[in-house]
Amino acid sequence: MSTPVKISVVSPVYGCRECLGELCKRLAATIAPICDDFEIILVNDACPQGSWETIQAMARQDHQIKGINLSRNFGQHYAITAGLDHASGDWVVVMDCDLQDKPEEIAKLYAKAREGYDIVFGQRVERQDSFFKKLSSRMFYWVLEYFTDTEHDKTIANFGIFSRQVIATVNRYREQNRSFPLFVKIAGFKRTQVPVAHDDRLYGRSSYNFSKLINLAIDSIVAHSNKPLRLFIQFGFFIALGSMLYAFWLVLSYFLYGDIAEGWTSLMVSMFFMFGLLFGILGILGLYIGKIFDEVKGRPLYIIAEAVNIDAVSQAPQP
Repeated sequence: MSTPVKISVVSPVYGCRECLGELCKRLAATIAPICDDFEIILVNDACPQGSWETIQAMARQDHQIKGINLSRNFGQHYAITAGLDHASGDWVVVMDCDLQDKPEEIAKLYAKAREGYDIVFGQRVERQDSFFKKLSSRMFYWVLEYFTDTEHDKTIANFGIFSRQVIATVNRYREQNRSFPLFVKIAGFKRTQVPVAHDDRLYGRSSYNFSKLINLAIDSIVAHSNKPLRLFIQFGFFIALGSMLYAFWLVLSYFLYGDIAEGWTSLMVSMFFMFGLLFGILGILGLYIGKIFDEVKGRPLYIIAEAVNIDAVSQAPQP
């Protein structure tokens, strides 16, 4: 007799209120043949469309649907963190609520995980997004790869299935800068990916505009890489080297032409040299101090205003 398995589905909700009913219906139809015990955790990230009222109504009709309402908009990856903190399944599926990631593909992900994998990501081989969304996504990953010296599959986002051990490990990361796929990558474990179908977005539009992608890239870079620090050092010393070459030219010009104002040479060279070094040093200190400042405040990653069908609500579990 096989051991009973419980599956949790975590989905951050912002916009796409019209999708929620269909999302839960298709999730139940897909997961029910796999296991008898499952839960759908919808985390409302202060959606302005009234999604929380819809989640409450669905949860009252079906105890397997659970809702978490955050006190304000914290961001997608913080909402995912809130859902993961309250997921109890042996396997946890993370997916967006807009139905571009098809719930029916979960069966494929779970089948692959049963082969001995702890992490199975859905690989969106043919993305059904606008040209601008694809372009901004490519630019995001290009910047991230360059500054972190790592490779990232541009077809992979949040959609995937993860073992309890992986989720328990990811839940121990309480950094202020959040990126669920990066945390999963850092955690290690045996991972793979399978091609999944990607649908058109039927309701609403993505909340990730170009500026938000840039901010996410900066946060991820600062949290997971020190390459910007090394670039600032190189830039500072490049300016300092330029000032030394300029000093050599001024001395040479003095002997060739003799038209250099007295005292001007030493002043300009010393200014360029010192400003070059200070620029590099301040860049290093600024980034490190900024990271330390965010972390030492110890603020909660999210604040729950309400919850439904969840027995114990925790705000910030300790490792």
